[in-house]
Amino acid sequence: MIDVFSYVPAIVLLPFFSFLIALGVGKYLPKGGAFGGIAATAGSFLLSLWVLATVAGGEAANRTLYTWASAGGIGPTDVELSFGILIDPLSALMLVIVTLVALLVHVFSLGYMNDEGETGLPRYYAGLGLFTASMLGFVVADNLLMAFMFFELVGLCSYLLIGFHFREPGPPSAAKKAFLVTRFGDYFFLIGVVAVLATFGTAQFAGPESFPALAEAGEVAWTPGGLALDTWFTVVGLLVLGGVVGKSAQFPLHTWLPDAMEGPTPVSALIHAATMVAAGVYLVARMYGFYALTPTTLAVIAFIGGFTALFAATMGLVKDELKQVLAYSTISQYGYMMLALGSGGYVAAVFHLTTHAFFKALLFLGAGAVIIAMHHNEDMWDMGGLKSKMPVTYYTFLAGSLALAGIFPFAGFWSKDEILYEALVHGLNDPLLLGGYLMGLLAVPVTAFYTFRMVFLTFHGEPRSETARDPEPVRWNVKGPLTVLGVLAVVTGFINMVPVQKVLGLEGIDLLHLWLDNHWGGIEGLSSHHYGDIGPYSSGSLVGGEVGTVLVGAAVSLGLALTGLLVAWRLYNVPSPTEHTAKLGGIKDVLYNNYYLDELQVWLAYRTEDVAGGANTFDQGIIDGVVNGVSSVSLFGGSRIRRLQSGVVSQYAMLLTLGLVALLLALGVTGGWFL
Repeated sequence: MIDVFSYVPAIVLLPFFSFLIALGVGKYLPKGGAFGGIAATAGSFLLSLWVLATVAGGEAANRTLYTWASAGGIGPTDVELSFGILIDPLSALMLVIVTLVALLVHVFSLGYMNDEGETGLPRYYAGLGLFTASMLGFVVADNLLMAFMFFELVGLCSYLLIGFHFREPGPPSAAKKAFLVTRFGDYFFLIGVVAVLATFGTAQFAGPESFPALAEAGEVAWTPGGLALDTWFTVVGLLVLGGVVGKSAQFPLHTWLPDAMEGPTPVSALIHAATMVAAGVYLVARMYGFYALTPTTLAVIAFIGGFTALFAATMGLVKDELKQVLAYSTISQYGYMMLALGSGGYVAAVFHLTTHAFFKALLFLGAGAVIIAMHHNEDMWDMGGLKSKMPVTYYTFLAGSLALAGIFPFAGFWSKDEILYEALVHGLNDPLLLGGYLMGLLAVPVTAFYTFRMVFLTFHGEPRSETARDPEPVRWNVKGPLTVLGVLAVVTGFINMVPVQKVLGLEGIDLLHLWLDNHWGGIEGLSSHHYGDIGPYSSGSLVGGEVGTVLVGAAVSLGLALTGLLVAWRLYNVPSPTEHTAKLGGIKDVLYNNYYLDELQVWLAYRTEDVAGGANTFDQGIIDGVVNGVSSVSLFGGSRIRRLQSGVVSQYAMLLTLGLVALLLALGVTGGWFL
């Protein structure tokens, strides 16, 4: 029988090979090596489907592929590094999401990048290949250190692709900002890895001691009421969370993501839907067995998520550029996922990660189609009237917008309402969770409003520019990916229709819960009893809720979403819309300038530099003086000892003899005649 898990490394290596080919010989290949990237991601996608089908049959794998140990052997002071794969329902699902979105982005890039008459296409497709391979390596990583390495590689790839148009002033600055802000969060992540090493004796957890064993080791060490250990686990969880906050653009490290729109639009789709921003949420899901032991950390995660969901949504209200609205939408939606994880809604978070990957990729690629048609003008106030001229783009974009706004029965409705339900049920006993729920609920009408403000300004009304009256047509390589994602934005929600199951009492339509319930069961040597006791891994908390709670929660959320949609319809679905946000006065300035957080970060950077300047004076006056004094003594001693290195063999023999005599005399004095 063929062992499918032996082919898992190929899922990662195929895009990596496309990176090497595009980088090495891409300039000699058609369209800069695009077809090699398409073939590679298609191969990875087919292999991922095979893995998914195998895992659905109850199999799983946790295998070490390579181990390196220091030369002295395995001992208390030796170092062991390992690479391995962990394939279970969570990673198998994520493999399919990443490879499918990457494949569609590669195909879409044929129409987007080549129509621009771009230079440097081999560099672009090489970046896409490395980006995809890095995320796939992160998904299958079986230990924390390996995950950290690929986590950093994902950040490097985003830097390269955001700054693709390096000859323009904006992209290089945006790329540096993304790199620096996410690195700031990753410093905490790195300290968290060291803390795991100090706590459990290893940061590798290779083979049978991988991510599942991290939770096992944590539970063995954890004792209810043990305040010191509980506090330490909370500290470790929050340190790793620093990397998550940076990568998933959560407050206050969210400021890099809107500027990342300077990169090509297909890159934005990949970053927002399936790679960089998704990596942080996936990491918390991957480590959830450990996080479940630290309720304080979960409550902090939930509150940050709820706040980010509302905070980012308010900024999307006043943006004029199409991709900027979508950027703040991404920050907000990942806030919902963090709210779910912190509220005990592990399955709800993975559900929203899945649906969001498809409808957000759809919206970004739809925006890319509009940008092609508008000759790369992104200002929505110069658009209008595109509905009849771009029907495929319009209807697929509309499907994505309905999913984003959480309108029944589109995909976003099911996943977002499950998040809010989890936050409400668990938040009744925790003020932080309840605060997160209320902020997430308030973000619902705001999301629906800015989403349909975007739709109406872009596609409805009369054309407001010459380009909108005669847009550039788009080809099959643009329409094809939009159609696929449009269908997924409609149907993906049906994989986990928990409210319907609860109300109607049906069985088997909560597929995702059933899928993730068996999260670790097929991995040999792991305790299924342990993971069965962790509530967020099962659907028990949700299925056990009252029908009335489900119905009321869904009705309130849907009602708020429809309210936001209708307000946008009333204000902007007119032949010649006006800028109503101008009536907000100073509030609009605050929102448009992102609450002036960018300026605050710059100010803090300069203040830090001033503090560093004072520290530098101390360093030069005191520390350097001590160091220079020690070095002077060393130099003086070295100049005297150097005279012994004469090169005369007879002198060396004499010194050797004198040294041996001195050693023998010393041993004799101390009674050490045991030679």
